[in-house]
Amino acid sequence: MMLVKEKTETKKQIKRERILNAAAELFSQKSYHEVMMEDVAKMIGVAKGTVYNYFTSKEELYFSIMSLRMENLLNSLTEKIRSEHNSIDSLRTFILHVYMFMMKYQNFFLMYKKESLNSGSNLCDKLRDLEDQLKEQLVGIIRMGIKDNLFREVDDEFTANSILGSIYGTVQRDIDRRINGEQRIIETEKLFEFIIHALYSGFKNHVVLPLKNKNIVVTRTVEQSKESASALTRFGANVIVFPTLEIVPPASWDGFDSVVINPDKIDFIIFTSAHAVEMFSLRCGELNVDINFEKINVVAVGNKTSAICKRYDIPVTIVPEKFSAEGVIEKLSKFNLKDKFIFIPRSAIEREELSRGLKDLGAF
Repeated sequence: MMLVKEKTETKKQIKRERILNAAAELFSQKSYHEVMMEDVAKMIGVAKGTVYNYFTSKEELYFSIMSLRMENLLNSLTEKIRSEHNSIDSLRTFILHVYMFMMKYQNFFLMYKKESLNSGSNLCDKLRDLEDQLKEQLVGIIRMGIKDNLFREVDDEFTANSILGSIYGTVQRDIDRRINGEQRIIETEKLFEFIIHALYSGFKNHVVLPLKNKNIVVTRTVEQSKESASALTRFGANVIVFPTLEIVPPASWDGFDSVVINPDKIDFIIFTSAHAVEMFSLRCGELNVDINFEKINVVAVGNKTSAICKRYDIPVTIVPEKFSAEGVIEKLSKFNLKDKFIFIPRSAIEREELSRGLKDLGAF
């Protein structure tokens, strides 16, 4: 009985989505007053009464489309911004996400920008509240940037409205130009650069931007580039992210597997990057290998690598002062490494300097 009820609810939800999608297309092409419930019913091949079973009026149907999309935009945007480290990254995420969302749901965007909302409707009040929440997110980013001395002193309300207007103007232009794929990414980067430099210029406190008007290409992976780009942008640089590396699993895990399935022979493990820790943990999980680190010295090169180890419950015993192969060798030279087994999970393109230096100290 429960299964039948669930199937019925699923069918209702599918039909409701069909009605919403059809109505969104019609509302995006015509004005609110030109679209009739009969038009929606005809478009999806159902009786007009069926549409009224789901929506009591055209107004409810219209604002259901608008509020549903706005709620989805707000929820997804809030989640993405929460993970950002500073107001520059948050602003970039805001611009990118709002632009991409509007380009994905173009019918919604065209409705949103075209219709004059009825201020006497409760549904309209709800939509205006959602609009205000979107603007408040942006105002919060601007205020934080000013507080952290990353943005100049501006009227935050005026600036937020100007930024939203710039985003919507770019979306409208790109819909007209039928922009797709990677070109959309390029458009958002241009838009971000335009906005961020407007917020940078003319600091009252004369903050020096040593990299202003400098073009810097960052070739790290997409994830790694994010942090580097943020730091460089903070000093006024025009950052171009052009990844030449991609972190992928090795073609064969044979060498790795042969070591971790016999962890008792390991004396030291050296993690040279956060990615090495993540791949190590991923593969050990796939093999269902539980390593006892109590008898193993774990070396983490860099504070970030050490932090990732902590996240994966890997106890770090050594962090070299110098975050390099030379620094690791210098640190471990204080230990008796004769006949010690040192395991270094690493990428295929890393240099052999570290391995050679440890072998010279007697390790294998």
